[in-house]
Order: sequence, then C-alpha cells, then structure tokens
Amino acid sequence: MTCIRSLKPNVTREQAIRQFSPRGPTALLRNVAFGRLRSVAELYIPFRLFRVQITNRGVSEERLVALDAVSGTLDLYQFDHSPADTETIWLETRNHLLPELPDAIAAEQVVAKLRRVLYSRGFFKMRGLQITAQPLEDDLHIPYWLGFRGSDARARVSVIDAVRRSLEGAKVRRLVETWLTTNG
Repeated sequence: MTCIRSLKPNVTREQAIRQFSPRGPTALLRNVAFGRLRSVAELYIPFRLFRVQITNRGVSEERLVALDAVSGTLDLYQFDHSPADTETIWLETRNHLLPELPDAIAAEQVVAKLRRVLYSRGFFKMRGLQITAQPLEDDLHIPYWLGFRGSDARARVSVIDAVRRSLEGAKVRRLVETWLTTNG
C-alpha cells in the first residue's frame, strides 16, 4: 500500500451511504432504473497544487489552485491558503489513482482553464491578460466516495466529492470508470 496525503473528508461513510440512498419516490425510480446500492468505497484522486499569478489591466493577483494530476480534465480546486497539517491526513491505501500528467502540461492546462473562466466572466474586461502557473512541491489527494449500483451483469458508479459534499458529474465518473477497468 502507498502512503498519501489527502484533504480531510467532510463526509463519513454513513453520510455517503445516506446521500447515495435518497428516500421517497425518486429512490424507487432510481432503484428501478439503475439498481439498488450494492457497495460504497473510498477513492483518492491526486491533484497538483499551483501558485498562479494573474495580471489584468495592470493589476496582479495571486491564487492557489489545484488540477487533477491524472488527466487534467477535472474542474480546478481553489484554495485560500496552502492546506495546513490540521486540514490534511496521511493514510495508506490502494484506492488512489496515480499522477500521470507532467508538470509542464499540467501548468498549460491550469492557464488555459483559468483563461476560459476569466473570459467567461467578460471578454471585454480583459486587457493585457497574463497568467503564469508554478507547480508547488507535493501532490495533494482529494477524497471521494464511490457508490456502486446495479446487477451482476451491469454496474453503475456514482461519485461524491467528500470535501465539497457534492455529487460529481460525468467527468469524474469517466475518470473513475477508466481507473476501475484498467486496474480491476
């Protein structure tokens, strides 16, 4: 098993099970369509931290963001400060993806993602926009809960971000499904 550093989760296993198993008419519909909840597992996805410098209209600001270090396709995580020891844990687990993205490509993707976000807030508000991203020393894992539904012949996975307490969409599900099928 590998020892990794992760943000502390805000969702326990029991809370994840409750979130994967809503009550009422929607639960019945979900169980008919996708099958009942069969299993819940934790998973940790590595994110690379970057210190980003953004200059627009001669005004500079600094941000701390993290990009998934597997494919760079997930949404950025933003931090007010570098996660302190009290906000992280060290644990041994096999349930983690391996970082595969080189720093140079990851930095390019961070810049591109931030540029899209800034332009979406108002293209005409941008003057002399410059963005630089410097990778920081270590990776940080983000905890997720996986919920497996379905029958023996067909399974479906749902994903909860255990820090933000939110159900994740297709990007994270695809990343997890790829990991499961190549490492299972």
